[in-house]
Amino acid sequence: MSQVTQAPVFGTTLSCARDWFRFAGRGRHGKRGTEATIPTGLRILAIVLRALFIGALVAVTVLVSSPQSENLASVYESPGDLIRLALGFAVCLWIVSHLFMLPRTTEGYRTWVYLGLVVAPFAWVVAIVIW
Repeated sequence: MSQVTQAPVFGTTLSCARDWFRFAGRGRHGKRGTEATIPTGLRILAIVLRALFIGALVAVTVLVSSPQSENLASVYESPGDLIRLALGFAVCLWIVSHLFMLPRTTEGYRTWVYLGLVVAPFAWVVAIVIW
């Protein structure tokens, strides 16, 4: 008696999920960009530039969301100031939470270096001019 083996069914939800988990996080060449393969200089530069950019975003958000009246205690006088302050606080929390979500691949770090060299100084110039 020969044993019949059933060929795997491709395209089912289970096989798609299994394939996705197997290949998730792999780069263009099929290799994972683990922390061991990311150069230390690239990682440090990307994290510093990313932190500078996110810090500038938080500074601009705090300035824009601050109440239009003289001090913070008078925020309850106008509902617009209260809404602006609450939204600004929520946006600042969201932005700061992204500070701790580092890129996963070498390409992500490299993108932050290229982008950060242009965007971080520009964001700080805007923050200083607005302040």
